Amino acid sequence: MDFLSSTPHFHIFTWVVGIILFLVAAVMANGTKGKKITHMISRLFYVLILISGIALFIKGMDYGRGMEYGIKFLLGFLTIGMMEMVLVRSQKGKKVTTLWILFFVFLFATMYLGFKLPMGFEFF
Repeated sequence: MDFLSSTPHFHIFTWVVGIILFLVAAVMANGTKGKKITHMISRLFYVLILISGIALFIKGMDYGRGMEYGIKFLLGFLTIGMMEMVLVRSQKGKKVTTLWILFFVFLFATMYLGFKLPMGFEFF
C-alpha cells in the first residue's frame, strides 16, 4: 500500500488530532508548562496536516479537480493560521474573539469542501 492511497485516512487522522490538541491548548491556563508542550505538539500536527494536504492536492489532479483541491488547501492553510494565531495572541493577553470566529468559518468551509470532493466521504 503506497502513501497516496492511504493519504485521505492519514489526513483525517492528523486534522482530528490537531484540532483536539489545539482546543486542549486553548483552554489551558497561560504560562503553564503543559500548555507550551501541547502547543508544540499541535505545531507538529500542523506540519503533518500540511504534508498530507499537499499529497491530497497532488492526487486531486488525477480527478481533474485541481482548482477545488487548491481552494481546499488554501482554506486549510488559513484554518491552521487561525489556530496558531489564537494560541499565540491569547498567550500575549490580546483579544482573540475575531480569530475564533474566523477559525470556525474557515474550518467548516474546509470540511464542507473536503467531504464534498471525490476523495471525501458521502454522508447521504
